[in-house]
Amino acid sequence: LNNGLARRPPMGFANWNGFGCNYNDTTIRTMADVLVASGMRDAGYSTIIIQECIVPAGHRTAQGVLEPDPVKFPYGIANLVAYIHSQGLKAGIYTDVGPLTCAGYEGSFNHEKIDAQTFASWGIDFVEEDSCYHPAGYSYETLYGRMRDALNATGRPIVFYACVQGQEDVQDWGPSTANLWRTTGDICAPGHATWEGMVNNFYGNARYPTVAGPGQWQDPDMLVVGMPGLTPLEWQTQFSLWAVSAAPLWAGIDLSTMSADAKAIFLNSEVIAVDQDPRGVQGTLVSGTVTPAASEAAATLQACASAYAVRWTFNATDSSVRGDGQCLTIEDCGLYPGDHVIVYDCVGTHGGCPANQMFYTTPASGGIHLVSNISRLCVAATSLEAGTALT
Repeated sequence: LNNGLARRPPMGFANWNGFGCNYNDTTIRTMADVLVASGMRDAGYSTIIIQECIVPAGHRTAQGVLEPDPVKFPYGIANLVAYIHSQGLKAGIYTDVGPLTCAGYEGSFNHEKIDAQTFASWGIDFVEEDSCYHPAGYSYETLYGRMRDALNATGRPIVFYACVQGQEDVQDWGPSTANLWRTTGDICAPGHATWEGMVNNFYGNARYPTVAGPGQWQDPDMLVVGMPGLTPLEWQTQFSLWAVSAAPLWAGIDLSTMSADAKAIFLNSEVIAVDQDPRGVQGTLVSGTVTPAASEAAATLQACASAYAVRWTFNATDSSVRGDGQCLTIEDCGLYPGDHVIVYDCVGTHGGCPANQMFYTTPASGGIHLVSNISRLCVAATSLEAGTALT
């Protein structure tokens, strides 16, 4: 959506997967506090979405203004939003294109204008609109277009998220309708993740990689990092897959009780940098298929902004390949001859790279092979002379 917003994939916290409807004003304030204290806000997690179960069905004034649950939000939404803002964060809210939300609370159908004005009056920065209770006779493109126009008419900068779950060819109309849109169903039920749900959502999101970019992101649903059902290694895998997909990064657990493993994954600056690359290119699946089988392996490539690219140069003195004073490294993934590999530069290795990660060169017929000290496998065969540059 060309409204000048969400130029990089949004990051933050949303309560549904961790709490369902079992949250209140205190919960959201606590999550805001933890985002700050944990360092997550400064790492980029800047938006809190107050998600689902906000306004009981039918609770509107005579003028049609939303009336949030007074027990759940005793000080009102505007007061809660002001607290979120005081913590240096942005505030998001949830609604639905239908008359009801997925959990049976008040939706925005035929109230788009008044709801958008209400959200703006509360100081909302981000609106998520779900796709349940789809009114007959209306396309999703039309329904989401109504909320888009209503939000734009408020004059307040508000990021718009169409949680359409991949329906009605959203890849065709999403870029002109919303800043981000859901490409899949829910990744899991609140409180428990599965490997199959995570992988299916990754592949579902990989179908149309070229439509994503600054201001128009594809969302395979929330992170399950820290949730029961997956191991820390599997959490790490999801985080990396979402990053190479240029996907929004939404933490969805009770952050006040997150484990050290989960926190370390959330704060991994190198992976976040991949997700937040300013070029905004979603990774493209180059092997495997978008319908994964248990025996398949897949690789995904993602281009980065030219300012972040490194030119690697063969150094004849120590027979290494270096760029910006650092050596080329390889991630050992149990490779076989001819496999593709992932390479990146050493970070934080003052004084040189670990010996077991360095690429080195050996004479070979017709040129020089780059060989990994980890696997002893040939990575590339090319003619290199001192000063030769690689990109």
